[in-house]
Amino acid sequence: MPTITTYYGIPGPVPFVDVEVSADNRLYVDPHAIRLQGHGEPFADHALRCLDTFTAQVTDSILAGTPASLRHGEQLLQRFVEPWETRLGMSRRGFHGHGGADVVGTGIWDILTGDVEALVRIGVLKQIEDLPLFVDGIDCDITSDITTRIVFEALAHFTAQMLARYPQFSEGGHQVSAFTRQVWSSEERAWVEAEITLPVADGKALMLVPAGWVRHTLLMSAGRYYGTSVLSYAQLEQAVRGADGKLNKTPKDRLKKQSGLERGRSTNLAVTMRAFESGDDLLAAFKVFVLGRLEKKKSEEKAA
Repeated sequence: MPTITTYYGIPGPVPFVDVEVSADNRLYVDPHAIRLQGHGEPFADHALRCLDTFTAQVTDSILAGTPASLRHGEQLLQRFVEPWETRLGMSRRGFHGHGGADVVGTGIWDILTGDVEALVRIGVLKQIEDLPLFVDGIDCDITSDITTRIVFEALAHFTAQMLARYPQFSEGGHQVSAFTRQVWSSEERAWVEAEITLPVADGKALMLVPAGWVRHTLLMSAGRYYGTSVLSYAQLEQAVRGADGKLNKTPKDRLKKQSGLERGRSTNLAVTMRAFESGDDLLAAFKVFVLGRLEKKKSEEKAA
C-alpha cells in the first residue's frame, strides 16, 4: 500500500510521519515524546498546552470534590472520538475495541477517583503520560488515541503548514477539504467545535503528524517503570549493608516473585506511594531516567 509521499508524489525526507494511507500503521502518538520535543518547537509547545490544561482540568475537578466538579471531570474524559484521521494505532484495539469512548473515559475516571486518587491529590500524577503506568487497559493504543484527540488542534495547525509547503496535496486531482472536528481549546479549557482543513486520501480525511511525536512503544510504559524505578526502589528497601560496607541487594528476578512485588500496575502504585511517603518521587526519577536513555541513544546513533 502506498505511503503518503508515494500517494502524493512528494520527495523525501519529510517532517511528518510517512504512513500508509489505506491502513492502520502500528505507530503511536507518545505524549512524553511530544514533551521532550517541546521548549521552543511551536507545534509541540501548542500540543503540550493542550495536554497539560486538559489534565489540569480533570485533576482540578477531582481536587474540588463537589458533585458538579466530579460530574464535569468525568464528562471531559467521555468526549474522545476514534482518531482515525492519522492512520496510526490499531482501530480494532482503540476506543471501539474497548467498548467506545464513553466506556474508556468512565474507566479512566473511576480509577482516577479510586485506586490512584491519592497520587492525584499529592500531585505525583499530573501529566497525561503518567496514566499508562498506573491504569490497567491504558497502553500504547488508548494512550495514542487520547493524546491525538487532545492535541488535535495542534495537529491541524501542523497539517495546514504542510499543505502550504507541499502543493502536491492539492494537485493532480487530489483534494483538500474543510471538516468540522472536536478539539480541545487550551484557552477555553473546554472541548469546542472547529473547522479545519485536511487533505483527502482514498476518500478519507488525512491528518499529518510530526515525525518526532510517534513511536512503536511508549517511552513511559508500565513495564518499563516496573522494571527500572519500582524494582530498583524495592531493592533499596530490602538492601542490607555487609561487613565490608557495601549494600547487598536482592536480585530483581527474585524480587518479582515476592508477594506484593509482582509485575503489575497495582505494584507500581503501591511502591510509588511508599516511596513518596519516604520523600522519594519515583515518577520524577523515572522521567529523568527515560530522558537520559533517550539522549544516550541519540548520541550513539549520531556517532555511528
